[in-house]
Amino acid sequence: MREFLEHGLNQNRRKFLSKVSLGIGGIALGSLMVPGMFSGNEDDLFNNVVPHFAPKAKRIIYLFQNGAPSQLDLFDYKPTLQKMHGEDLPASIRNGQRLTGMTANQAKFPLAGTKFNFAQHGQTGAWFTEAMPHLASMADDMCFIRSLYTEAINHDPALTFFQTGAQVGNRPSMGSWISYGLGSENKNLPAFCVLLSKGKGNGQGVYSKLWNNGFLDSIHQGVQFSSGEEPVKYLTDPEFIKRADKRLMLDELSALNDAAYKNIGDPEIVTKIQQYELAYRMQMAVPELTSLQNEPESIIKMYGPECLVPGTYAANCLLARKLSENGVRFVQLYHQGWDTHGNLPREIEGQCRDVDQSSAALIKDLKQRGLLDETLVIWGGEFGRTNYCQGALSKDNYGRDHHPRCFTIWMAGGGVKPGVFGETDEFGYNITKMPVHVHDFQATVLHLMGVDHERFTYKHQGRRYKLTDIAGNVVHDIIS
Repeated sequence: MREFLEHGLNQNRRKFLSKVSLGIGGIALGSLMVPGMFSGNEDDLFNNVVPHFAPKAKRIIYLFQNGAPSQLDLFDYKPTLQKMHGEDLPASIRNGQRLTGMTANQAKFPLAGTKFNFAQHGQTGAWFTEAMPHLASMADDMCFIRSLYTEAINHDPALTFFQTGAQVGNRPSMGSWISYGLGSENKNLPAFCVLLSKGKGNGQGVYSKLWNNGFLDSIHQGVQFSSGEEPVKYLTDPEFIKRADKRLMLDELSALNDAAYKNIGDPEIVTKIQQYELAYRMQMAVPELTSLQNEPESIIKMYGPECLVPGTYAANCLLARKLSENGVRFVQLYHQGWDTHGNLPREIEGQCRDVDQSSAALIKDLKQRGLLDETLVIWGGEFGRTNYCQGALSKDNYGRDHHPRCFTIWMAGGGVKPGVFGETDEFGYNITKMPVHVHDFQATVLHLMGVDHERFTYKHQGRRYKLTDIAGNVVHDIIS
C-alpha cells in the first residue's frame, strides 16, 4: 500500500482516482482504503495512512460516566479526610484556585470524609469502595490513572473537551477520528456506535454534538442505538417495500449520484452513497446483533438481570461487547446520573449498583473470549469531585462540587499495564506525581490504536486540526 501511494501521489487526485476506480463504487472503496482522499489536501494521503505503527488495541469501548463520579468515594482513598472530617480545608491547599459559582461564595469549605469503607485488592493493591465489589475482583486487570486533570470546570465544556479535544462544539469526536483513520472491521456495521443509559442519580444532559463528525465526512458520525423496538432509527423499511426492490432503488440512486459526482465533484455525494449502502447492510446485521437469543444463561447471569432490559447500563455493556466483537472500532456508552452536589452517599450507591456488576462482567466476558488484549476498555467522567462539602455538612450526608484539578479514570486491556499510576496529595486536592492532561490521555488512546496523534491531521479552513489540538504527550508509563 505504501509503495502504491508513493507512486500515486506524484499525480493529482483526479488522475489517481481514474487509475484506481471505476465509477462511484470504486471511489467509495478508495475513500475507505485511504483516509483523507477527499479532504482536498494532497499531503493528507501521507499523513493519514494509519495505523502509523503496530497497534496494541484494535477496538475501544468507552464507558463514559456522565456527571463526574467522585474519585474520593470510589477509588482514591484519603485517610486524612476521615481524620479531619468537618474541619475547614486549609487555604494553603486550595491556594486561591478557581471554584464554580456553586461554592465560590461559601464562607467555609468543610472537609468531607467518605461514608464508604475502602479496602485494597489484588496484587496491585488498588483501593476500591465497598460499593464496587465486582470491579474490585478485577483489580489486577485494571489500570488506574489517579492524576488526570482538565481546565474545564463545568459539565458541558468538560464533557465536550474529553470527547472532541476542544471545549467548544463542532469538532469531530474521538470516535469520529478513529472511524476516519481506521474505519470499521465489519462492512455491515458502522465504525462508531453510541449507546445511552440513565442512572438514578442527578443527571446531566448528553447531546449529539458529542458524537458529531464535525468537519469530517458525515459517514464518520456516531450511529446512536436506542432502547426501543427499532434499535437504529429509520433503519426499517415499510412492509410494502421488498428487499429486492430496495436493492434496485439503491442501484438507480447510485447511478444518479455517480452522474452528479462527475458533474459537481462534491465528495459528500460519495459519503451519501456509503451511508445508503451501509444502512442497507445494517438492516440484516442489526436485528441479529441486538438479539440475546444466542447468549448463554451464564452470560446473562454474569451481567445481571438488568441486561435483559433494553436501554439499561447492563444491557448496553453486553451490546457493547457484541458490537466490538463484530468489528465496530469505537463503542461509546454514556451513563448519566453522577452529578452528586448533594445527597452523595445515597445517589452514588445507586450509581454503583447500576455499573459495578456489568462493568466487571464486560472485562470478564472480553477476557474469556480472548478479546481483552485487543480491546481497550475506558471508564471515567469529565472531571472529579471536591474534598470539601458543597453546602452544609451533616453526619450522614454531604455533596461535592466539581473538581478539575485531579480525578481518576481506569482502563483495562488494549495494551495498558495493570496497576495504579499517578498520585494526589493527602487531601485529594492536587496532583503530586505524574500529571496527565486530557490531551495526554487522548494522545495515549490514539497511540494504543497505532495512531501518532502528531501526524494524524485534517486540514479545514486553512488550518490543520488534530484531536489533541497543539498539545498532548503519550503516557508511556501505562503502556505494556
